[in-house]
Amino acid sequence: MNDPVTALLGSRRERLGQVLGRYLFPTLGVAAPAHVRQHLLEEATGLYWNELEWEHITHDAGDEAIERCFAGLLSFVRGLLLREAAPGSRASGARPEVVEELLRFLAARVLELDDLISKGQVDDEPEKVRRELDMTDRLLDLVLYRWLELSPQEAARAEAVRSVH
Repeated sequence: MNDPVTALLGSRRERLGQVLGRYLFPTLGVAAPAHVRQHLLEEATGLYWNELEWEHITHDAGDEAIERCFAGLLSFVRGLLLREAAPGSRASGARPEVVEELLRFLAARVLELDDLISKGQVDDEPEKVRRELDMTDRLLDLVLYRWLELSPQEAARAEAVRSVH
């Protein structure tokens, strides 16, 4: 049996495949050394926490503006998925395995927040925890779209179905 994080990611990927009518698979790349992957994952999760905290302070973004709220993280993800480096760049190619680990982190966070809400362990801030869950859940999908290389049209179709549920 799959762990809950793997199950959540698998169900999201399966749902997207059904909506789009095709099998979805991520870009494969040459795995970076463990210390490089760990460093890049720490950078990505650091961006998540910083941008989430900024949103808690400013209350700036609505659901439709999650891309704006997490602009730094989503740009970082795009950079991790670049297949070709710019001329003169020292970048060493795509790092989809880091994006996969980020997806696992975000899925674990969604499950953790959902569990806190279902158990009523929200430290007198249920709206904040609910908002954090909604934002992280939406961010999970946005990162998944990029990892699976959905076209803008495919992402729009996936979003149309997502908004119905």
